[in-house]
Amino acid sequence: MDIWEYIRAFILGGVICAIGQILIDKTKLTPARILTSYVVLGVLLGAVGIFEPIKKWGGAGATVPLIGFGNLLAQGVKKAVDSTGFLGIFTGAFTAAAGGICAAVFFACVVAMVFKPKGKK
Repeated sequence: MDIWEYIRAFILGGVICAIGQILIDKTKLTPARILTSYVVLGVLLGAVGIFEPIKKWGGAGATVPLIGFGNLLAQGVKKAVDSTGFLGIFTGAFTAAAGGICAAVFFACVVAMVFKPKGKK
């Protein structure tokens, strides 16, 4: 691996996070709305064909944040519609994201069992 791949991923991921932080600090948008906007932005960037060149340049810096999750959902729906037709609209996103969501739930449970979570006071 080339060191520049890591640097580009760090820069792109950092820019995405910095934009989110600026939106939190300078607007009245809630974090939930910003996160949802990032997912929708990923869908839109994939739909117009811009996400692929960004992903090619920034690698994990583009695919790990929520923008990448939105694109994953859109690509899953597109693939399912191509293979199964209309029903793919309802199943494609779940199929595409199932592995990542299952891993997140599994590791969250493991961490919760290993450490003692504390409630907010």
